[in-house]
Amino acid sequence: MGHINSRSYLKLQKRLDDAPQGAPESESLYKILKVFFTKEEAGLVSVLPMNFFTIEKAAKLWKKKEGETEEILNKLAGKGILFDFSNKKIRAFIVTPTMAGFFEFAIMRTDGKFDHQILSELFYQYINTEEDYIKKVFTINPPLDRIFVHEEVIQKKDKTIVLDFERASKIIKEASFVTVSNCYCRHKKEHLGTACDNPQKVCLTLNKAAESLAKHGIAEKISNEEGLKILKECKGLGLVQLGDNIQNDVNWICNCCSCCCDGLSAYRRLGYNPKIESNFISNPSNDKCTGCNICVKKCPVEAIKLKSNNNKFYIEIDKQRCIGCGVCARFCSFENIKMERREKLNFIPIDTFERYIVGAIDKGEVQNLLFDNYTLWTHEMLRRFLGIILNLKPAKRLLATKQMRSIFMNTLTKTGKYELFDKIFNNGRKVKY
Repeated sequence: MGHINSRSYLKLQKRLDDAPQGAPESESLYKILKVFFTKEEAGLVSVLPMNFFTIEKAAKLWKKKEGETEEILNKLAGKGILFDFSNKKIRAFIVTPTMAGFFEFAIMRTDGKFDHQILSELFYQYINTEEDYIKKVFTINPPLDRIFVHEEVIQKKDKTIVLDFERASKIIKEASFVTVSNCYCRHKKEHLGTACDNPQKVCLTLNKAAESLAKHGIAEKISNEEGLKILKECKGLGLVQLGDNIQNDVNWICNCCSCCCDGLSAYRRLGYNPKIESNFISNPSNDKCTGCNICVKKCPVEAIKLKSNNNKFYIEIDKQRCIGCGVCARFCSFENIKMERREKLNFIPIDTFERYIVGAIDKGEVQNLLFDNYTLWTHEMLRRFLGIILNLKPAKRLLATKQMRSIFMNTLTKTGKYELFDKIFNNGRKVKY
């Protein structure tokens, strides 16, 4: 592929592929990158670090004056390629990932900055037809996203033990900033001529991420109450809440349908990866089943089958497939289905920093975060050497243990890799991992 793509785009692909989500090489990907990046921008972004950076840091890497650097960074943030975070003390940027990042932001916006038709066709090819990218994104452990159960179907006995970060309503209510934009998945399907009738302007971004998107015209600021109203409407339509897989400062909550959602589609397509489910699971009593088949039709992951025996209807739920969204229980008029708390609860990273690091450990790519100066050949050598060591089975097993993971995380908080994240999101209060 190199003979038709400039060195800048080749370097950019390598830089994006070094992140946990990755960006596997494909002719479709190069076409996508050329929509987003000029040749010069591709070269500049290819040397930006994996971690947060300031204007001053980018200026040094690019060997440009700070004023010119700031103009370029603002332009890239305006395209959704960078997150732009700031508070009273500091301003910092970070390259957005591909998924839950600049791919989606381009389709979510309504200002005409990008050709949605062209991008929709390219995204469909790269994400929905080819398999390398989708396999890498949706097999990260911990996953990027998780299911939020419909709170209305939580049983009384469980209400006191459900944690705040499991409640979509609580997260939206307490968010410091809320924006709404078009659903990337349904809007993409609209351009492909296969969208459903569910509403599109229901994608919620929250907290610091929402501030960045609003600042650069990618999403529309709304009140917390308006966000809760959207959530209520979407639950009433039987949509599934799929959101950021962290406990603190959740960045986004999508309202998903089974027919358009890339996440739910990948879940079915890749053999029902069990790690995105909520901490609940559907449990039918079957003494009240009338055979109406509504739960079968509503289930977004085809986990329910209607059966009969001696003229008596009953349902079977595939426990390996059930994502614990609660949609089936919500729409069962006969109260035949209850949502039960799972015996084994999922690991939910404390914040984006922990999810990113643990995901990199899982993928054997943490060296790319530790040595992320792409202008230094020494960092390239260290990435290669450490990558070989960390991908040996004994090293992977050791880092996968909870104790070693905690030691590694808390060691990182004492380094510059954590400093800017801490200042932006925690006001300098270091989190204990």
